Amino acid sequence: MTDRQHIFDTVARQIEPFNKKGVALSEATTFQGDLEWDSLTVLDFVAAVEDEFDIVITMNMQAEIETVGQLVDAVGKLTA
Repeated sequence: MTDRQHIFDTVARQIEPFNKKGVALSEATTFQGDLEWDSLTVLDFVAAVEDEFDIVITMNMQAEIETVGQLVDAVGKLTA
């Protein structure tokens, strides 16, 4: 398993409790459009991801991340 696949799988596990609609996840899944998350859900999710990977995702980075794939790439860069 690649590091990227490992990060995707871990992010997918983190999304699970917040995925109230049971949306099938892919790299292109959007947080706002597909998962229909509000800002509070996003904050809770980001905190969970930061704790899981021991990273800090800045507000500027959060503003640019719209899809699961973009988050996986960001986590990969922050953990490298």
